[in-house]
Amino acid sequence: MRTLVETATATEVSSDELRRVAAELREATTALAKQQRTRHQLASADDLLGGIRMYNPVSGSGSALAPPLRVELLDGVVTGTCTLGLAFEGPPTYAHGGVSALLMDQMLGHAIIAAGHPGLTVSLRTEYRAPVPLRTALHLRAEATEVSGRKVTAKGFIATAADPDTALVEATGLFVALGSEQARKLFGAMVHPDAGNPAVAHD
Repeated sequence: MRTLVETATATEVSSDELRRVAAELREATTALAKQQRTRHQLASADDLLGGIRMYNPVSGSGSALAPPLRVELLDGVVTGTCTLGLAFEGPPTYAHGGVSALLMDQMLGHAIIAAGHPGLTVSLRTEYRAPVPLRTALHLRAEATEVSGRKVTAKGFIATAADPDTALVEATGLFVALGSEQARKLFGAMVHPDAGNPAVAHD
């Protein structure tokens, strides 16, 4: 699915060929639509307690939208790698600014989890130093910088893998841990952030 999105974005085939492929895709979509989950159902492929979110739009291996972002933790610092294809284009040859914010929200969320303080995003401030190039290996970094009760602040940046110390985008996020009652109100009967493994709380 991810390959389809990227290829469809980059294609320059004829209109006739596009119509032929569109007809095939409609047929495939009809087959997939035979059994769908609702908004209030978790995907059967997910395992919240095991840290699996198959369709996370940033890091999910099953998501047609995700780059996907690969995340690692070392000494309390979260690092990430990904390459953005043409489907993420904003200004010609560069990523849309909103995509950078999406990546940073995910990275900062991982950072607060690594610090042992999972929560939900309250605010996200992004500062754009330079455009983020497409089809270029990227390096991302994030860490929690302050904890005050239920509030946690994290900071991070996006750079290229070739120049990992030069920030193209910097971000600061404020997150708040959910209490049991808040979690029940938001997530109902589903497994909620304070019910198990905090590694999935931000997802």
